Amino acid sequence: MKVRYPWLALGLGLILALLSLFFGNAGTSEARKLPLLTLLLMSEFGFLLTAVAAGICARDLWKQGLGAQVVLLFAGNTALAANFAWMGLALWPH
Repeated sequence: MKVRYPWLALGLGLILALLSLFFGNAGTSEARKLPLLTLLLMSEFGFLLTAVAAGICARDLWKQGLGAQVVLLFAGNTALAANFAWMGLALWPH
């Protein structure tokens, strides 16, 4: 089983989530804020990246059954995909 992409997506997703946490609009000084369009792009890219990885893990779960590595990757990528979707919707100006 090749699980390179889900691990890569999990790592990049965590980096994007930390960047948006530290340099996002909420609770940072004006000098450290990222523009809104950049945050929206980060959330969209992070969602697509982790949602595809969660789909790959779901396929592997279906084919091979439960394994600790696949369950960990599926849970992590699904949680990050949900977080990026929520962040993107919360950032969108009303």
